[in-house]
Amino acid sequence: FFRIISMMMMLSNGPLTVALRSQSTGSKVAHAFRLLSSSASASNVASSRVTTSIDNEGIAHVELSRPEKLNSFDLSMFESIAETAASLQKDRSVRAVILSGQGKTFSSGLDIKSIASDRPLATMERLLERPSGYAGDTGIGNLVQDVAMLWRDIPAPVIAALHGVCYGGALQLALGADMRFATPDCQISIMETKWGLIPDMSASVTLRELVRIDIAKELTMTGRIISGVEAAEVGLVTRCMEDPKGEALRVAREITSRSPDAVAKAKLLFQETWTASEEYCLNIETKLQRELLPSWNQLVASGRNYGFKVPYLQRKK
Repeated sequence: FFRIISMMMMLSNGPLTVALRSQSTGSKVAHAFRLLSSSASASNVASSRVTTSIDNEGIAHVELSRPEKLNSFDLSMFESIAETAASLQKDRSVRAVILSGQGKTFSSGLDIKSIASDRPLATMERLLERPSGYAGDTGIGNLVQDVAMLWRDIPAPVIAALHGVCYGGALQLALGADMRFATPDCQISIMETKWGLIPDMSASVTLRELVRIDIAKELTMTGRIISGVEAAEVGLVTRCMEDPKGEALRVAREITSRSPDAVAKAKLLFQETWTASEEYCLNIETKLQRELLPSWNQLVASGRNYGFKVPYLQRKK
């Protein structure tokens, strides 16, 4: 799809194409993206795609903020989501994250019209170049993958609250969260085959942790839309309720009553070991436990069992 769009662009007489004709293919891509990313207005648009607020309990409320377009993903949305996740990784005051969508839906997924019409050559390269730059020197994902994977690197639980529709890339974003709560009637789909594509936003990593391989294949190959109820039955979502955002807040508050270090280590433990060997799993358990014993927050957690209400310190890292 992107190759076809790119070929059409190269054959056109648009100003961007004219400016690039004298350059090599690699230079064309790099220069095209510089033209895109250097625009102040483009930066302002990106920053408006996601809104974030952190309450006095340390819970970060992150909302996809493009309701007029069903929170669909254009390039600015991709950049803004990745930037938000990368920023939250560094904030030790954050105890939990709730990820939701403004308006009548979580997200309808990729904004095909915008991606295909707004500098498609430069956009394609930005989305697929590796690494994206948001995961630091050790980053291995491209931008579309980091939009989902970066949430896994936040040392605090991320809870996605789904309503309306959650299609394609939006579902892959939600799969990057630690838990997913959905309304029973939420429409959910791995929809990429509708466009002759595969799910390439880290689904090969996240799906294997949640569903059987035959279910992953069936849902991917058919692009079938399922309800929140069925999604819970097969393991795509944690559970269903009429108010997933309210339930996310309740669970987040319960988690913030625990040691932030223990919560961070628990998240790391399962992500590091879920598909690892038994020997590696047992070694990681001991390693992480040694880092918790003894520590101030571990002592505070123990004391709370006996009625001592001493505040936790921020997590170590």
